Amino acid sequence: MLEIKNLHAEIENKGILKGINLNVKAGEVHAIMGPNGSGKSTLASVIAGNETFVVTKGDVILENKSILELSPDERAHKGVFMSFQYPIEIPGVSTTNFIKTAINEKRKANGMEDLPAKDMLKLIREKSALLEMNRKFLSRSLNEGFSGGEKKRNEIFQMAMLEPKLAILDETDSGLDIDALKVVANGVNKLKSAENAVILITHYQRLLDYIVPDFVHVLHNGKIVKSGGKELAYELEEKGYDWVKDI
Repeated sequence: MLEIKNLHAEIENKGILKGINLNVKAGEVHAIMGPNGSGKSTLASVIAGNETFVVTKGDVILENKSILELSPDERAHKGVFMSFQYPIEIPGVSTTNFIKTAINEKRKANGMEDLPAKDMLKLIREKSALLEMNRKFLSRSLNEGFSGGEKKRNEIFQMAMLEPKLAILDETDSGLDIDALKVVANGVNKLKSAENAVILITHYQRLLDYIVPDFVHVLHNGKIVKSGGKELAYELEEKGYDWVKDI
């Protein structure tokens, strides 16, 4: 599904990623953990195509093809989805119209006709119910006036609608109370399949109680310094991140 080879990236001539190697297969969930400033969100942004970051070495390969030269929207059309740590508000654009446009642009890029209105409505009903989402939010401007939990739930709703091959969730647990966390995690778990993959970026082990990863990777100073199973997250919870400096 995704192969990252010796990836180096910088911003304003400052190196952030310093040789990332990672393989994510279909059906797998990978958790990326690490202290602030270790490069977690930069890694997510580079995969998604954020042009703020400059790749100086290495490659990002999706389904056996490099995507480094593709724009963010082209990557999205190929099935890359990113849930942001701080979802933006877009006044005047309803959530429903936003997701309709996103779906039809993806279909257009893949040589398909627009999804008929009745099918779109059926899909919206199904996915909003999946996430226990009050449909009144869908008619409101995207994320405007939403609480942190509502914004994150809305992001997972978009993920459900778009059905990406690779979903990158950048600190989707940030700012969520336990009830909102359970709802969001339940939605992610229901969307997992043998045909897609998930990368979770988080500081805390608590998210991994609800979305159980197949692999956990510790990122420090722009490099993956340790990988393991879900038990590694508990070790991090017990020891903190200071010990990774000595690995």
